[in-house]
Amino acid sequence: MRKLKKMGKVVKDMRYTIYSPLDGQPCADHDRASGEGVQPQEYVLIKMMVIPPFPPKLKVLEGKNVYLAAATLRPETMYGQTNCWVLPDGNYGAFEINETDVFIVTARSALNLAYQHLSRVPEKPTCLAELTGNDLIGLPLKSPLSFNEIIYALPMLTILTDKGTGIVTSVPSDSPDDYMALQDLITKPALRQKYGVQDEWVLPFNIIPIINIPEFGDKSAEKVCLDLKIKSQNDKEKLAEAKRMTYLKGFTDGVMIAGEFDGRKVQEAKPLIKNKLLGEGSAVLYSEPEKKVMSRSGDECVVALTDQWYITYGETEWKQKAVKCLENMNTFSAETRNGFEHTLGWLNQWACSRSFGLGTRIPWDEQFLVESLSDSTLYMAYYTIAHHLQNGNMYGEEISSIKPEEMTDEVWEYVFCDGPAPNSSISPALLSKMKQEFKYWYPFDIRVSGKDLIQNHLTFSIYNHTALLPEHHWPRGFRCNGHLMLNSEKMSKSTGNFLTLKEAIIRYSSDATRFALADAGDGMDDANFVTETANAAILRLTKEIAWMEEVIAAESSLRGGPPSTYADHVFANEINIAVKETEKSYNAFMFRDALKSGFYDLQLARDEYRLSCGAAGMNRELLGRFMEIQTKLITPICPHYAEHVWQKILKKEGFAIKAGWPVAGTPDPTLRSANKYLQDSIVLMRKLLQKQESGSKKPKKGAAPTPSAENKLTVGLIYVNEHYDGWKEQCLRVLQSNFDSQARSFAPDEEINEALRNCFIDRETSFKQVQKLCMPFIRFKKDEARNVGSQALNLKLPFGEINVLEENLELIRRQLGLEHVEVLSAFDGAARAKAGKHASLLDKNPPSPGEPVAIFMSKQEFEAQN
Repeated sequence: MRKLKKMGKVVKDMRYTIYSPLDGQPCADHDRASGEGVQPQEYVLIKMMVIPPFPPKLKVLEGKNVYLAAATLRPETMYGQTNCWVLPDGNYGAFEINETDVFIVTARSALNLAYQHLSRVPEKPTCLAELTGNDLIGLPLKSPLSFNEIIYALPMLTILTDKGTGIVTSVPSDSPDDYMALQDLITKPALRQKYGVQDEWVLPFNIIPIINIPEFGDKSAEKVCLDLKIKSQNDKEKLAEAKRMTYLKGFTDGVMIAGEFDGRKVQEAKPLIKNKLLGEGSAVLYSEPEKKVMSRSGDECVVALTDQWYITYGETEWKQKAVKCLENMNTFSAETRNGFEHTLGWLNQWACSRSFGLGTRIPWDEQFLVESLSDSTLYMAYYTIAHHLQNGNMYGEEISSIKPEEMTDEVWEYVFCDGPAPNSSISPALLSKMKQEFKYWYPFDIRVSGKDLIQNHLTFSIYNHTALLPEHHWPRGFRCNGHLMLNSEKMSKSTGNFLTLKEAIIRYSSDATRFALADAGDGMDDANFVTETANAAILRLTKEIAWMEEVIAAESSLRGGPPSTYADHVFANEINIAVKETEKSYNAFMFRDALKSGFYDLQLARDEYRLSCGAAGMNRELLGRFMEIQTKLITPICPHYAEHVWQKILKKEGFAIKAGWPVAGTPDPTLRSANKYLQDSIVLMRKLLQKQESGSKKPKKGAAPTPSAENKLTVGLIYVNEHYDGWKEQCLRVLQSNFDSQARSFAPDEEINEALRNCFIDRETSFKQVQKLCMPFIRFKKDEARNVGSQALNLKLPFGEINVLEENLELIRRQLGLEHVEVLSAFDGAARAKAGKHASLLDKNPPSPGEPVAIFMSKQEFEAQN
C-alpha cells in the first residue's frame, strides 16, 4: 500500500460507492449477501417545479420550493417533454433537501439522496408529507428545457418504484413507453375519467420532434410502435424490443434538431446538456445501486458519496500494463479470458478502505483498514518466503529470528523487486536466501480461484503485480472454476443439502471423495458432487483391486511372449492413447477428462480386450503394462489407492507418486478407427441376426413348424465395398474440390449444387432420381469433414475393411454364435452367387465404405446352393 501511494495510485477523494447504512461503511463485494459486482448507476435528477397554488395535500409545503424529481439517463431529450409520469398507487414522500427545497420522490430514493449530501439532515431523510401517486396527478409543473411552459403530472401504470425516484419524465417523441402511455390517455376517455385526468392536461400536447435518427425519422418512438403494432403501455415485450431498436441507435447516430445544440450529434450534445442543467441548478446528480444489494448484516445498501481512499484502477497507462499482462497469460478457457477482458474494460477507481472488520490498517491513516478484496492481492509472493518469517510454522505460532519491524520497505524492494541491498539487521545470507527462493518460484505459473473473483480480486492482482513487480515477475496463469453443487442442487445448510470435506472423507474415504470431485466437472460451470459417484467409486476401486489380485495369481496361465494378435495391438494402442490424452487433460487442469481417459476409457478398453481374446487368452506382458499405467494415471486423483496397488499388488519399489509419468508409444488413430469399425459392425450384424432369427421362427399359417436345428442360422456372409462408387463418388469428388481443409469450411451451397448438376448433366433423369439421396449424404459428409477434416471425404476408409474383418473372423463367429463366416467382395460375381436367393438384398441395400452388409442362412441352405 505504501508503494502504491508513493506511485500516486492510492488517492483520497469524494466518490459514489455502494454503502451499508447499518454497518456505516462501504459494502465491498465480499461484504454482500447478494448483489456482488453491482456498481453505482448515475442519473441526472431533473427538478420539475410544482407551480403554486398547492392542492390541500401539499399545503404543508407552502413557502418551500417543491419539485417532482425525475431520474433520467437521457438528459438530451428534455426538450421534448409533454408531461410527467407518476404511479397512481405508488407511495411517495415530500423530503427536505435543504432549508428551502423539497423533492417529491420514493422513500428508497430519498434514503440514497440522504447519503449523497442531498438531505437537510445528513443520512436521515426528513419526510414532510406522505403522498400517493393519485395525490400528484394533475400537478402543474415547470420543467427545465421543456418547450411547453407548463406540463402536468399524469398516471402511468408501468412505473417501477425500485428504480429511479418513481417520478418519470415523458418524451413521447423518443420513448416508446411514453408514446404508448400518452396514446392510451388520448384515445381512452374512460382511462382519463378513472384517474381524474382533465382533457386540457393531455389533449393539447403534441409530440415534439427533437432528435433525427436514420431509419426512424424525427419521431422514432411513434414509428417503431406503429411498425411493431404495439397496442398499449402494457405490451412490455414489444416495448422492450422497441427500446432496443431505437435507444442505442439514437445515441450513436442521432442528431439534435431542437434546442441550442441543434445540428450536433446526440453523443456530443448529451454531456453538454447535462453540464448545462447541472450548472443552472435545474438538475442534480443522483446515484443508486444498479440492482438490489444486501449486506451480510442484512440491510439494503444505498449509494453514498464518501470521502475515502481509492486505488486508481483504470488509469490509462496502468490499464495498458494490465492488458499486456493478460495477453501473455494462460487463462485455460476463453470464458475466463472474456471475464478478465470485460472487467478490465469497466473497472475504475475502487474504494479500498473501510472502518472496521478484519484486515490490515492503512499505514498512513490508521482509522481505516484495507477492505478484503483489495488486501493481499500479492500474497502469492509472500508464500515464497513465509517459512523464513514464520520459522517453518504455517500458523505463525513460533517466533522467527526475523522481527516484523525488520521487514522494511527496502527489504521488500530487495527481495521482490531487484532493488539494492538494504541496510538491515537481517543477515545478508538470509536476505540472499529469501531473494533466491522468491526468484525460484516467481513468476507463478498458475493461480487457481473462483470465477466470482475475476471481477475484483483477481483483476486487482494483475494490476498490483504490474505496478509493484518488474515485468519478468508478472503472473503467467489464472485457472478459474465455478462453484460446487451437491447432487445437482445448491449447497445450503438451511435445506440440509450440505456436506463438509471432513464429513465426505469419513463417509466415503479421501480417495472416493477425490474421485467424485474429479468427476464433478471443470471449467467455469458449477461442478456437481454426486454422492452416488463417491459410493460407486468405493465399489469400483475395490473391484479393480480384486481383479488385479486374480490376474497376478493366475499369471502363469496367461499367454506369454510379446503382444502379437490384432486384439493385443488394439489394446496396446488404447493404452498409448490414454497416456497422451490424460497428460493433456491434467496439464489443462481438466480432471473430469483425465478421469475419463485415464480410468473409465481404459477400463472399457480392458473389458473389450478380455472379450476379444477368446480361447487364445490375454497377453501377460500387456496386462502388466495396463495395470502399471492405469495406476500411474489415477495417482493424482486417488493417491492412497494407487500407492496400495503400486506397493502391495504390483510389488514395485518406492512410491507411485514418484514413479514418473508413463512413457507411451505414438497412438495410431487408424487402428482405433479400424477397431471401432469392427465393433460397430459386430453390433449391427448381431441386431440383424436376431431380427432374422425371430422372423424365421414364425411358420406360415397352416404350415408345420420347421425343425429348429435345420432352421438355425449358423452361416454368415459379409459383403464389403471398400470404395465409394456411383452417385456417392460423384458427390464426394465435388465436396473435395469445394472444401478448404485449413478453415474446414465449404464453398456456398449454390456452387456445390451447380457442380453436382454438371456431374449429372448427361443424365438429367438420373440426377433427379438420386437428388433426394444426395442431399442427406452430402449434409452428413459435410458435418463429418468439419469435425475430422478432409479425410472424411476420401473415397475409401484409411484401412482395409476386408483385412480387418478377416483378421477377426474367430471373434465375429464367437460374438454372433455362428459356425461359418466369410468376408466377400460385393463386386465379385462368384461371391455374390454364394448368397443364392438372398443376393437381391445386395441390390436393395448395397454395401458402402464403413457399412458392410451381412446375409445369414442355415448351414443346410448354404451347403445346398454352394
